[in-house]
Amino acid sequence: MALSRWRGKPVILFYEDRHSTTLNSPLKEALFSRGKELGLLEAARVVAVANLESFDFFPARGIALSHVRGEEKKWGIPILVDLKGTLGKAPWNLPGKTSSVLLLDGNGMLVYRYSGRMDAEAQKMFFQTLGSLLGRDIPQEANP
Repeated sequence: MALSRWRGKPVILFYEDRHSTTLNSPLKEALFSRGKELGLLEAARVVAVANLESFDFFPARGIALSHVRGEEKKWGIPILVDLKGTLGKAPWNLPGKTSSVLLLDGNGMLVYRYSGRMDAEAQKMFFQTLGSLLGRDIPQEANP
């Protein structure tokens, strides 16, 4: 499945291996709470890509894919599967053993990229960039 499927709206893409899915949980929680609070849940697409390169053998592949489909239903977002480490190669060159967050504009152009656990400054920059794509300010803290 091609990422171009989501063109027209900004895309927030998470690329993670199985050990990194909670690394940027604070960002994911902030993203959902601010999106809900500001009525922006439909303004951008959230897409996850599971790096399953280390599971590309029988029977692990089937077990891993089944787990991913369960997570997809649980969270209600599409989870694409990368069995060959494709996003770790050019032109993306994403590290395979961490959480990477990418922000693509409505034309599919990369406008923000971060790999690893986001600190407060990185989250601030992420939300500023997302806000500029959406044409509105996104507060740094969700209102209580």
